[in-house]
Amino acid sequence: MTQRIIATLWSKLPQEFYYTGEPTPWVQMTRPGQNLHSFLEGPCFDNHGNMWLVDVPYGRIFKISPDGEWTLHKNYVGEPHSIKQKSDGNFILTDHKNGLLEYDGEDEFKILASDYKGENFKGLSDLTIAPNGDIWFTDSGRTSLSDPTGNVFRYKTDGSLHHVLNNVPYPNGIALSPDGSLVYLSATRANAVWRFLADYPDPVWPMVGTYIQLSGGLGPDGLAAQDNGNLAVAQAQAGRAYVYSIIGDLIATVYLPEGVWSTDVIYQQNKLYIIEAQTGSIYTAEIIGTL
Repeated sequence: MTQRIIATLWSKLPQEFYYTGEPTPWVQMTRPGQNLHSFLEGPCFDNHGNMWLVDVPYGRIFKISPDGEWTLHKNYVGEPHSIKQKSDGNFILTDHKNGLLEYDGEDEFKILASDYKGENFKGLSDLTIAPNGDIWFTDSGRTSLSDPTGNVFRYKTDGSLHHVLNNVPYPNGIALSPDGSLVYLSATRANAVWRFLADYPDPVWPMVGTYIQLSGGLGPDGLAAQDNGNLAVAQAQAGRAYVYSIIGDLIATVYLPEGVWSTDVIYQQNKLYIIEAQTGSIYTAEIIGTL
């Protein structure tokens, strides 16, 4: 039986961190006429149980303690969309403005890639790090069904950059199965989650299929794979997240009590955390079992 769950508020961006300046170019382009106090995305947990996440339009990196206390860890000139920690303790960021970055957690940023074969990225969105250390990331820009030219890239541990897909209507969230063999991809503007083999035998492009066809809202945003193979999907502009089994059956629908901009999801064991950008809130829900 599919679970219907109302999420519980875990923590919320304190008002002292609300941005009150003029709208940035990113806000003017993506949310014309609006004044955003923040737009939270791309969380990860460090080894101490702290959550890290980014504020896209204002170049901010926040750290939240296990007790829900917020710290503005870094403010820099950029538009970070996601942050993930490597095994060596450094962080990787996808930055819509600057490209693929490595951050030492203190002051130093290093650009790993800002273009592919001389052509600038359209504007990076999300990333995930494979068990072997390879970095998979999405390059969405303003692509859509009318311009299905979004990219997926794989940055290997040897420093080489591989072009995996070039035909996605807004590639966004990306996740790997627990063993790293399958890639799950949010094709946001197609309102679908795609799936393909990480190490595909095809000579150029992988054979891609629709894993989940969604409806309503804007489309799937962030993705998170659980250790048991379940996949969580943040449904943008719908105020909810879905959890699917490894074969694509719906296990749970998690509703947010406030806000509709559900941007991302992340697991900590059986607890699912959902980022809601409209109110700057983080919600939790216990997801039990599989189908």
